[in-house]
Amino acid sequence: MRLSDIEIDPQKPVLVIGAAGLDIVGKLSSEPILGSSTPAEVRPSFGGVARNVAENLGRLGQPVTLITAIGQDDFGLQMLKYTSSAGVNTDDSLISEKHHTASYLAILDASGRLQYALEDMQILTALNSSYIRQKEELFHNSSIIFIDANLEEKTLKTVFQLAHKAHVPVCTDSTSINLAKKLIPYLPKLSVLTANTVEAEVLTQNLFHVSNQTDALQAARYCITKGVDIAVITISGIGVCYASSETNGFIPAIHTPVLDPTGGGAALTATLLYGLLNEMDLDDAVRLGMSAASLTLRFIGTVVPDLSLEKLYDQLVI
Repeated sequence: MRLSDIEIDPQKPVLVIGAAGLDIVGKLSSEPILGSSTPAEVRPSFGGVARNVAENLGRLGQPVTLITAIGQDDFGLQMLKYTSSAGVNTDDSLISEKHHTASYLAILDASGRLQYALEDMQILTALNSSYIRQKEELFHNSSIIFIDANLEEKTLKTVFQLAHKAHVPVCTDSTSINLAKKLIPYLPKLSVLTANTVEAEVLTQNLFHVSNQTDALQAARYCITKGVDIAVITISGIGVCYASSETNGFIPAIHTPVLDPTGGGAALTATLLYGLLNEMDLDDAVRLGMSAASLTLRFIGTVVPDLSLEKLYDQLVI
């Protein structure tokens, strides 16, 4: 479903469905020693791709509803309270007595580059098709749907069915190399797709080795031929390529020190969606997203707590 084919009311909330959890990120101070501890800067924060997208949207003033699953534990309840304080409606999220809140553990090298990551998203099995169907009314009252690829395949299928029934476009972040492949069957049904280079290789079924601007643009155009309305491919340290059936382009990265790479992609995606909802041209919406990503990369945490349009325009790439 193309965004240009329907009239979207930006006053209606964005419905965000997917992961929320504890992020623990450790940045190494020296080379790791096998079998021993290594000095590092370690920080916990509230995370999860869907939750991060929802918080960014909420802080920009966009009405947003989050459907996620948390455990009935102190951390999960604190996370919902914090996310709600950022302007996100969390009333329809599920609190499970059978699972603990999701978690993500990342190890960065001294330069801030991701080396390894572990995730425990078992709780998302509780966010099943039956639960999503109970929330069908939210689909009919939303401007757009955003999902992350942490959702189980049956749940993904249900989301697309309900979105089609409600005539509401679906947008997504491909989330990780292992999860991106679940989105391949849904490319013809996606309005907006964001991915990094390695995820783009999965989505194009390895037709392209995506390592530079030319490759990324080819991958974005491939996604358009498969039915995606807007495809955005991020190239770490280089910039962003984007394509639609009407236009394509490249925006160079804003050179900034990377204190924490976690959350940069979600900030770009959320701000891109905000721009499109508010009738920005695709080029301008991507530039605004790049600004949000840059701000997030130099913040230690997943979402900049004082994010605003003023801050984004202060460093906008012209």
